This record gives sequence, C-alpha cells and structure tokens, in this order.
Amino acid sequence: MSAPTTSPLLEPLAALRDRLGRLRLSVDVPGAGVARREQVALAGQLDDYVLPRLRQIDAPLLVVVGGSTGAGKSTLVNTLVGTVVSPSGVLRPTTRAPVLAASPDDVRWFADDRVLPGLARTTGQVADAGSLRLVPAETVPRGLALLDAPDIDSVVTANRELAAQLLAAADLWVFVTTAARYADAVPWEFLHTAADRSTALAVVLNRVPPEAVGEVAAHLTDMLARNELAGTPLFAVPETQLVDDVLPATAVAPVRAWLDGLAADAGRRADVVRATLRGALDSLGPRVEVVAAAADEQEQALRRLGGDIDAAYDDALTEIEDGVRAGSLLRGEVLARWQEFVGTGEFMRSLESKIGQLRDRVWAAVTGRRPADTEVREALESSVEDVVVAAADSAAERLLRSWSADPAGRSLLGSSGRELSRSAPELRPRLATEVRAWQSYVLELVAEEGADKRTAARVASLGVNGAGLAVMLGVFAHTGGLTGGEVAVAGGTSLAAQRILEAVFGDEAVRRLALRARIELVRRVRELLVADAQRFRVLLDRPGVTDGKALRASLTAVAAARRDGIPTGWWRLSTSDCAPSPRRSRPPMAS
Repeated sequence: MSAPTTSPLLEPLAALRDRLGRLRLSVDVPGAGVARREQVALAGQLDDYVLPRLRQIDAPLLVVVGGSTGAGKSTLVNTLVGTVVSPSGVLRPTTRAPVLAASPDDVRWFADDRVLPGLARTTGQVADAGSLRLVPAETVPRGLALLDAPDIDSVVTANRELAAQLLAAADLWVFVTTAARYADAVPWEFLHTAADRSTALAVVLNRVPPEAVGEVAAHLTDMLARNELAGTPLFAVPETQLVDDVLPATAVAPVRAWLDGLAADAGRRADVVRATLRGALDSLGPRVEVVAAAADEQEQALRRLGGDIDAAYDDALTEIEDGVRAGSLLRGEVLARWQEFVGTGEFMRSLESKIGQLRDRVWAAVTGRRPADTEVREALESSVEDVVVAAADSAAERLLRSWSADPAGRSLLGSSGRELSRSAPELRPRLATEVRAWQSYVLELVAEEGADKRTAARVASLGVNGAGLAVMLGVFAHTGGLTGGEVAVAGGTSLAAQRILEAVFGDEAVRRLALRARIELVRRVRELLVADAQRFRVLLDRPGVTDGKALRASLTAVAAARRDGIPTGWWRLSTSDCAPSPRRSRPPMAS
C-alpha cells in the first residue's frame, strides 16, 4: 500500500467537515429539515469518500452496485464474482449488511476505516446489520472492488440510509433496475443526484424480455439523455433462468467486460475517480449554502426569540414601576396597617417621648400583638411580592404564547410549555428575601442620613423605623421621591408624616432618600426578573451552533485550494497495481 497522498485540499476540507460536525440545526426554521438531511449527507460523503479518496488517491476503484428492491443487485454481484457472496431471496428486505468483494491483494485497502469508518468490518459468512462484510475473491480483478448495497427503497429506514451512504462513498455507481420498474420515481431521485454531482455512473437494465431488449433499452437511453445523463453506459440483461442464484455468464458478459477494462486500464480508472471526485467537490458550493442559509435562519430565529424574552420581561418591569408610581401597592392591607400605625397616634406619640416606644413594646408583650410598624413592613412586603409575581406570571404567559405561535419557539419549548407558563416557583421566596433586604437597606439609609449632629436628635425622637416606613411608602407614591407635599402617601395622616420627615431631614434629603430607595428596589426586582427569564434563555443556548459565515469561509478556503481542479499528478499507480489478476481465467473483454 502506497503512502498517503498529501493534497492541498485535505486541510480546508477537514476544517469544513469539522464545522459541519459541530453545527446543530436544532431549531425549526424554514428549510431546516432539508438542511439537516443535507448536512448529514455532506458530512457522510466527506468522511466516506472525498477525504479518504484524497488521502489514498491510488486505492482500488470502489464500485457500488445499488438499486431498487428485487432489482437483482445481489444476483449481479454473485454472477460477476462467479460465486454466491451475497445471498438473495424472495423475502424482502434481504441485503442488510453490505458485502464488498475484492481481489485478495486489494482487500487490505478496505480492512481499516479509510472508507466507511462507521461500519465495523467482518470476514465471516454472517454479518450483523451495520457492518461491512469483506470477501476476498480471486475472480475479482485487481484495481477495483464490488460492493453490494441495500435497497434504496427498502421498507427498513436503516437500509435506505445505508444504501444512500454507500452510494455517496462510491467512485462508480452501477445502478440496477428492471424492465418493469426503470421509470419508478425513487430510482430517478438517485440518478438525478448522480447527475447533479457528476458521479461516474453505469446502468444495468435487468430482466428484460428478450424480444423487447432493443425497445426498452432505447427508451431508457432517451430518458437518461433527457435527465442530463446522456452517454451513461447502459447494459441490458435479458430475462433468463438463474442457476444457484447466479446468471449465465453470457448474460452479464458486457458488464464484466466493461469492468475488466476499467481494472486493466489505470488511466481510465483515474478518469473515473477524477470525474467523481471533481463532481463531489463541485457540488459542495450549493449544498453547503443550503446548510449555511439554515444556520443563518437559526441564528436570526434565536435572536428573535431572545428579543421576545427581553420584551416580555421589560414589559413586566415597566408594569411594576408603573404600579410603584401609581401608588397601587399602598391599597388594601398596606394602607390599613399604615393608617392604623399613624392614626392611632403611635407614630405621633413617638415624637413626644421615648416612653411611648416603651409603652408600645410593653403593650405588644401583654396582648401578644406585634408592633404596628412590623405589621406595616410585612404588609408592604406581601404587596410588593404580589405585584412582582403577577407581572412575572404575565411575562411568562405572554412569552409562552409568543413562542408557541412561532415554529422555532415551539421546537425549543418541546414538552416544557406547562412548566414555563408561570413564574418560577422559587421567585416568591427569593422575592421575600429581597424585599426584606431592601427594607433593611432603607432603614440603613435613614440611620445614615440621621447621623448628622443636627438631625440625630430629631431622628432619635422620630424613630428610625417610623422614618424608614415613611420613606418606604413615599417610594410607592411619587415618581422621584417626596417633593414638597405634592402627593400624599395615604391620606392626610401620611401627609403630616411627610412634613415631619421634611422637618427632620429637609426637602432635599427626603427627596434623595426616596429616590435612592426606589432605585434600589427596582434594581433588586430587575435581577429577580432576569433570573426568572433565564428559564427561557437557557433554551436558546444551542451548543455547537455555527453561523453560516463560518461555513462559507470554510467553503471559500476549499475553493482557493482547488485552483484548477484535481491535479492529474495525484494519481500514482504502479504497473503491478494496474494489471489484472493472473489468477482469473476469463476471455478477453472489450471496453
């Protein structure tokens, strides 16, 4: 076996193959199904044919015999080899594991994973599905190998896929059809692929009634010409009786002669390889573009869906901020507790004497009731939680509805739609923690503001908790903080509290306190909404996504390396490699 060929195409083609392998077209965008199939086919052909052939340009010619169910592929292979190497039968599907017959001197070329690396090798009489059975045959001429492929229209999906894979790995297709089925649609899909990729091709028309050979062959020849396959070698095999699963040698003599001629002529074999290899390389451009376009569509879809997340949760934050500005959080329980705290005189009494604070603590201990300021803070906490959770629920619902109406979004959601229809269960407990932390932050602000000597005594008489609550409620009643008594927090009693705050801290300080408190609350809420939105964002994290530009860049590198095509100098066969095997005993055959 000669040393591997060094081709300038190997590196850029390997890079293209790597990018194809890392690409994940997991989002349902227009054309995604076609692009996924093309991606698999491209990667397979690069793995199974283009790269191996470039590495070993002088390897034997791989002739894949393919065709429809019951067309007689295995019988043809058996007849060409001269013995039954690929059993056929009336039960379909019959060919599960492909059989490769080659000269004993050439089997070594196919024993490793140079070609068809995904198929395990076996040399036994029985092969498992998905393996490649190697059969050394003295009657097969050196320089070529015959591979019997599964049916292209098999009822077994794995067989159909394997047949397509094997044909893509071939230097030469020998396509077998019958007089009764040569016009069927499925065979012509493969023949069109051969035309599109300029794959070397021969057609065997099997089981033709002797009296109709001329007429049927002429019709098929005309069909080939009309489908851009003019000049394709066509061999008609008359309908005849099989003997031990083998046709009479005379029936396939033209086919055997043509193959023997290829085996004996290194130049002709080189022409076949160059034609097929050049066709495969020529086909890369439009095929890669199909995949690249789908990758672009996927990237755009992911950005669009990400924009939906941004919009939904931005709207949620706006809804919360609007609720803060409108004072809607001060209704119900919060207002009742605040009015109770202020209206019963506890807040005002705290200004008169420290005795009032002590009296409140003693009264709470005796009655078992919590201090009124604690009840206000808890009511406020609950109100904030309700507003934020409701907004997050609404965002999740809107987003789920938007994604469900989008094919790309539906493919990402899968079966997780129900779980994402509301905010995450952990949002509320996290929110409770954050609101309590925010309340502590406000109290720290008040204490910090009251540390000045001029205000320390006034803050001490007012009480940090009382002042802090007034600032908290001020956040929910004004856009920019407490400003000159324009809007009361919760009625006249809170307006009095506001004026007292202004008297204690001054207008500017009160405005600054409320603004800082509001900014901090919004910051904490925004972080919670970002965390809740992460449930959707994680679905956008597509590992292995490659954009279309990367694929096109790899294709450009391949085109640059090709220059004027495949240099003829890459084909280096020795005289001994070109010669037919002396162990064969057959009459001379014309090409």
